[in-house]
Amino acid sequence: MLLAIHHRAGSFSDRWIAYCEENNVSYKLVDAYSNDIIQQLNDCDVFMWHHSNYDYRDALFAKQLLYSVRKKGIKVFPDFDTNWHFDDKVGQKYLLEAINAPLIPSYVFYTKKDALEWVEQTNFPKVFKLRGGSGSSNVKLAKNKKEAKKLIAKAFGHGFSQFDRLTHLKFRIGNFRAGTEGFSAVLKGIARLFIGQEYSNQCPKEKGYVYFQEFIPNNTFDTRVVVINGEYAAAERRFVRKGDFRASGSGQYSYEEIDLEVIKVAFRVAKELSLQSVAFDFVLDERQNPLIVELSYGFGVDGISKVPGYWDGELNWYEGQFNPQEWMVLDTIKDLK
Repeated sequence: MLLAIHHRAGSFSDRWIAYCEENNVSYKLVDAYSNDIIQQLNDCDVFMWHHSNYDYRDALFAKQLLYSVRKKGIKVFPDFDTNWHFDDKVGQKYLLEAINAPLIPSYVFYTKKDALEWVEQTNFPKVFKLRGGSGSSNVKLAKNKKEAKKLIAKAFGHGFSQFDRLTHLKFRIGNFRAGTEGFSAVLKGIARLFIGQEYSNQCPKEKGYVYFQEFIPNNTFDTRVVVINGEYAAAERRFVRKGDFRASGSGQYSYEEIDLEVIKVAFRVAKELSLQSVAFDFVLDERQNPLIVELSYGFGVDGISKVPGYWDGELNWYEGQFNPQEWMVLDTIKDLK
């Protein structure tokens, strides 16, 4: 048995490689960007690639390559069920609605006319999002009809960049004031005003659709729950920035007082969708019922590993660190055997 791993420093692959070396699991490094990647995998049983939503190359072909490799008879991570909706909030809307998962009420329109008609009939505020992006990038609060119409006009006009430079700088300043990032992060934010990101510079603008979610008030934090193969789960609270409504990217965490109902919903949805790996973001409605904001197969490597324990699928609690990347490799090997 031989695992093929595409290595990117700072990604899941750091821990995949460490696990293989510590447990005598045979592996080799391959280059997903190479023209002969299919030939590189000829002697492999598994291909693992933590592709990113920050690399324009990954957005171009990662899902297509992984699906093609699976058709070659090689097990892949992430697989189709886990991967097709990655960094696609619109796709996630349809998927979660199809299984009656508790998704925040979400609305998507593909013509300016339909969007404007909806604006006249709905109430505000509403949360505007692009289908892709993480860390609260391109997430805005439309407080009234006027602000919503302005966003709609831009969505069906010249469109949105994948990277909101000014919002990024505001996040860096807010995190610096909160003590979660150093002043160097602010300087990087200023630099981004002028040079942007390679990803956003290479990708086309987002246009031709508009996506909103209901604004759920009185949430001072969201809850991120990571579930691996429907068998293990760990969670953290992420607090919103002062004067903001967004928690993602704030750098302010807590691992206490996790609502067990959130864990139950995360396990149920992960199992029903056959997800190898998933990070759910939850908020609570006025009745304290958990609602899914979005999901992603990928998540921060270090943050979730600081939790003091984890749950199994029967909701038994275990004290100790949660290392999801090791379990990804372990469960892949178990499936092959």
